[in-house]
Amino acid sequence: MTDKNLINDYYNRRADEYEQIYFRKIPKRRKEIDDEVSRLVSLADDKDILEFACGTGYWTSRISKTAKSITAFDASYEMIQQARQKEYLCPIAFIQADLNNIPLRDVQFDLICLGFWFSHHPRQKFINLFETIKRHLKNEGKIWMIDNNPPAEGPLKYSTGSDEFGNNYKKRFLDNGESFIIIKNYFSKDDLIEVFSPDFKIARLTFDEYYWSIELELK
Repeated sequence: MTDKNLINDYYNRRADEYEQIYFRKIPKRRKEIDDEVSRLVSLADDKDILEFACGTGYWTSRISKTAKSITAFDASYEMIQQARQKEYLCPIAFIQADLNNIPLRDVQFDLICLGFWFSHHPRQKFINLFETIKRHLKNEGKIWMIDNNPPAEGPLKYSTGSDEFGNNYKKRFLDNGESFIIIKNYFSKDDLIEVFSPDFKIARLTFDEYYWSIELELK
């Protein structure tokens, strides 16, 4: 239903305005983000971290307060340029690359982070993502993810339908009115357990009003 490169175009064009999502004037929504920052900063303590889909570096900059090192990837050139403008408190390397073409070979990390990407990842390619994660995670390492629940933006607002794999597509608008159609999937708590349990041990699952977050371990 949409060109495979369209989501990269969307995020390239959205880079300047992207961080608006973290500062909505809704106290409950703001608190959920702040609580997750606290959990992640603690989880990152003295860890070598691999961050997929780092975006503008919102989570990157915060985990740098306690991390040992961060290697951060994003497919969007403009997003990485935004991320480079922030200050970091640990060694960091930014690399522009698609999740399907990570140029790390067999390098492994203590913690893998994935913020607000899982809902964009095609359902039929979950296994590819999971294999990439397993390849780069140390045996005692952890995975952290966060993503939207429907109240964060509304599951059916501007929905354009779904495909044969069950992926939901939505129309998204930039501040200038330009529109894009991208994959945006939503999950119930039971959905998340069903998706992750076959491949990982769920160490923590927080399913709140606006966001869900999860910590996973290798089985």
